[in-house]
Amino acid sequence: MKGNRIVRVGTTEEVSYLIGKDTQIVYLDWRCVVPGFIDTHIHVGDYARYLMWVDLTGAKSIEEVQTRLKQRVENAPKGKWVVGRGWDEKKFKEKRLPNRQDLDAVSPENPVIFYYACGPVCVVNSQALQLAEVTKDTAAPADGAIDKDPMTGEPTGILRDSATDLAWSKVPEPTEEELVEAAALACSNIAAAGITSIHWLATSKADINLLRSLIRKGQLPVRVFMVVPASFLDGSVSFEGLGEAARVGGAEVSLDGYLAMRTAATYQPYNTNPPVKAQLLCTQQELQESVQKIVDLGYQPVLHAMGDQAVDEALKALESVPQKQRPRIDPAALVNAELVERLKALGVVVSVQPLVAASEWKVYKAADVLGEERAHYLYPLETLLKKGVNVCAGSDCPMEPLNPLLGLQWLITREHYLEEQVTVNEALHMYTISAAYATGEEHQKGTVEEGKIADLTVLSSDPHCVKPYEIGDISVDMTVVDGKPVFMR
Repeated sequence: MKGNRIVRVGTTEEVSYLIGKDTQIVYLDWRCVVPGFIDTHIHVGDYARYLMWVDLTGAKSIEEVQTRLKQRVENAPKGKWVVGRGWDEKKFKEKRLPNRQDLDAVSPENPVIFYYACGPVCVVNSQALQLAEVTKDTAAPADGAIDKDPMTGEPTGILRDSATDLAWSKVPEPTEEELVEAAALACSNIAAAGITSIHWLATSKADINLLRSLIRKGQLPVRVFMVVPASFLDGSVSFEGLGEAARVGGAEVSLDGYLAMRTAATYQPYNTNPPVKAQLLCTQQELQESVQKIVDLGYQPVLHAMGDQAVDEALKALESVPQKQRPRIDPAALVNAELVERLKALGVVVSVQPLVAASEWKVYKAADVLGEERAHYLYPLETLLKKGVNVCAGSDCPMEPLNPLLGLQWLITREHYLEEQVTVNEALHMYTISAAYATGEEHQKGTVEEGKIADLTVLSSDPHCVKPYEIGDISVDMTVVDGKPVFMR
C-alpha cells in the first residue's frame, strides 16, 4: 500500500522491488486478509443509544438482572431513567417473568425500563409506571397488553407490543454530548468488527448532526454512506459539511413493516387465529411520486419492502420511473419466482440482514406463520444469486449483533431450505464487492486489487478453512482503512 491505495498484490518476490528503507512491513503470520467488510444496514444513532443501556444479555437469573441494575443505579443521579435490554425469562433459574417489585427492590427512586431479548416486551418498575400514568384502571392500547396481577388487578410491570410505548414515550432523549460520546464508541466497535464502510440508515434529523459531530471531532474511523428518509429531501435538512469519507447517497421509503410484527404486506393473510392481513403504508401513486423525486434529486431509491405484496408494489414503482441510480430494496424477504425475475430485469440491488433472517425462523417461527409453501420463498438467497441479482448484506445493528462473521456463518449453514445455503465465496461477496456495487463503488473498493482504496480486514483464520459452524468464532485481528490500522487486537 502507498497512501490510501493498494499499489501491488503478489508474492514476496513480486512486491520486493517496492520495499525501501522507509517501508513498514507487517508480518501477518498466516492470518487471512479479506477486503474490508461493508455493513449495508446499520442504525448508528440507535446503536449509540443502545450502548448507553444496561446489557442484560446472558443473565441467568432475576438476581443477576438486579445486580446489573444496581451497578448502574449506584452511578446514576436520582430520578434518571435506566434503560436496558436482553433479558430472557427462559434462561432464568426462577423460571418466571421479572416484575416491577424485582426492579423496585434495587431501584426505588430511578425509573427503569428493561426490554426483552427478542420482541416488543418490556418490564418497568413502579417509578416508570407512575410516570407513564399506568394504573390498575388503565386500558391497554390497541395491539398492546398490560399484564396485571389476577388477584389485585395491579400492573405487574410487564408491557407488551404497543403498550411498551406508554413507558418509552416518557424516556427523555440523551444530551448531545452523551450521544456523541456513545456514537464514537459505536464507531470504534464497528471498526473492531472488521467493518470499514457502513450504510447508515438514519431515523431522525439528529443522525445528520451526529455524523457531523463525529467528523468534526475526528472520531469517524469508517466510511459512511447514509440513507435518509425520503421526507428529508424537502429542503429542510442540509447535508453539507460531511467531508470525503461520508455522504448522503440514498433516500428510503417504507412500504410495509416486519414479518416478526405481522405488519409485512403479504398477498395471503398470516396463518394466525384469526388470520391477519397487513396493509401497505402508501399508495402506488404516492410511492411513484416519492421515487420520482428521489431519482430527480440524484439519490438512490431505497425501498423497504418485506412481504411479497410490498415487493410487487416496489417493483411496479421502479418499473414506472426511469432509473439513474441502482435501485435497492431492503430486505425483499418474501419473493417468489416471478418477483425474482423482475428483480433481475430491473437490476435491483437486494440488501438482506442475515441475522434478522435467522431470527425469523428461530424466534418468530416464520414457517408456521407463513405456511410451508410460502416459507419456501423466504430469503431464497442462492436462487437470487444464481439469477444474477446483486445481493449485499448488513447487520441491522442494534436489533441484531454487529458481527459480520456470524452473518457469514448463517448464510452458509442456514437450517431451513438447505438448497438456499450460499458458498463461502458468495457470502464474502455479499459483505464486500456486492456491497460496494450497491453504492456504485465497485471500482473503488470491495476487492484486494491494485489501484483500489486500501480498506482491508485481517482475520485470525480463513473462512474457507474452518468448519462452517466455526466461522462465527473467527476473530478480527486488524482493520485497515485508507491504508492505516484503525483497529488492532
